[in-house]
Order: sequence, then structure tokens, then C-alpha cells
Amino acid sequence: MHDLHVANRVQKLLIEEAKKNNFTMVKQAVIELGTVIEHGADITPENLEFNIKMLSEGTVANGLEIIIKKVQGSDWKLVSISGE
Repeated sequence: MHDLHVANRVQKLLIEEAKKNNFTMVKQAVIELGTVIEHGADITPENLEFNIKMLSEGTVANGLEIIIKKVQGSDWKLVSISGE
């Protein structure tokens, strides 16, 4: 559950970006993920994806495809979103 905090931040940013782009549905998000340590454990792409999807249920990002690219560094970045 240590990655739920980061997933919540990502999901809120997804919703914010969807509003800025007047999307009624987010279809895809691309995220770059470095080595992010939360509560002493490294966040894995699989857990991050699972938690983002769980938090997105019932929102404009419900059912979105998430592409997570592992990168160097110690942070994450929302690279892009697409939708309609």
C-alpha cells in the first residue's frame, strides 16, 4: 500500500489535465517512473498501475490504459495523456 500515496497524486494530476484539455474520457496515460521510495519500499510499475486504475474507477479516467516507462532518477512524471 506504500505506493497508494503516489498513485493518488498521479490520479489527481490525470483528472486535472483532463479538465484542462476538456476531456470527458481519458483513454491513455504515459508515466515515467524512476526509483521512487515510499515508506522504505520501491514503487513497482505494476503496483502503481493497479492503484491508479483502482482510484480512477468512477472518474473520467475509468478504464484508461497506463503505460509506465522505467527511467533513471528518483521521481515520477506524467508525460502525456490522451482522451476525448
